[in-house]
Amino acid sequence: MSNLSIAVLAGGISKERNVSLESGQAVTAALKKNYSVDLIELNEMALPKNLDPDNQIIFLTLHGTFGEDGEIQKLLEKEKFSYVGCDSESSRLCINKKETKTLVADSGIRVAKDLLATAPNLPTVNEVVAKLGSNIVVKPLCEGSSIDVFIAENEEALNKKMAKLISGNWLFEQRIQGREISIGVLEGKGMGLVEIIPKNGIYDYRHKYTEGMTEYHYPARLGYSLEKEIREVAESVFDICGCRDFIRVDFMTSNSEGSYFLEINTLPGLTSTSLLRKSACCLGYDFPQLAQSLVLPAINRFYALRSN
Repeated sequence: MSNLSIAVLAGGISKERNVSLESGQAVTAALKKNYSVDLIELNEMALPKNLDPDNQIIFLTLHGTFGEDGEIQKLLEKEKFSYVGCDSESSRLCINKKETKTLVADSGIRVAKDLLATAPNLPTVNEVVAKLGSNIVVKPLCEGSSIDVFIAENEEALNKKMAKLISGNWLFEQRIQGREISIGVLEGKGMGLVEIIPKNGIYDYRHKYTEGMTEYHYPARLGYSLEKEIREVAESVFDICGCRDFIRVDFMTSNSEGSYFLEINTLPGLTSTSLLRKSACCLGYDFPQLAQSLVLPAINRFYALRSN
């Protein structure tokens, strides 16, 4: 291990840049207890110069575009780097909420009804309501951190929101009324369940990253059967979507029907307020222990690749 170092890539070009930088700083501090670690700030859609696949493992704390969309993973694979997190194919799949939901639903897992559209060629409000009802969640197809997520509780609110969608791919989703749950999955095994209770009813970017705006219960206070269902589904979608190392899976629960799968985050935030850290905390992990567990599979791949 004396020559092996870890390069933490943070920043990037997406709307989640600031979260990424904070995650990168946290990971770097945690890993420095056991490894030689360099924090590298990414400012463009290219690999930093002077990285060495024979001596460095890459720890990605990037999000969104050129972070968890599979593009930087392709470059790392081309250069024979061992890196933390899902590979390029599962990353490309999971950032697309519609493709992920379709694949998961085909396996018999419950998902909310949805409608995919590209602005400005959007369906009419009447068409959306006819398929999904009048209480709708509107979200970007390929973003994370709850960026630009909006809840329209009636047709008037939906009409106002749709008038502002001038470009991009958007997923209109039937709103499930219930409790919001997130769970980390580490090497295929579900960790603790976290219940998310935003103070103003929607877990958007502001509620996610502003201290005091959201209440969290971890472990979540669920009945045994519902907790078991969510953990088993999370472990199943890890396999169905070809994930590796770790992910975070988000759900809504319905009192009458159980859980609804929402989406997968392949590179979840690792800031002090992040859900993955809360999920791991339920099993007794402090952050240095979690960081060690996240990087270990990439270290094993590094040595396995060089022993062949």
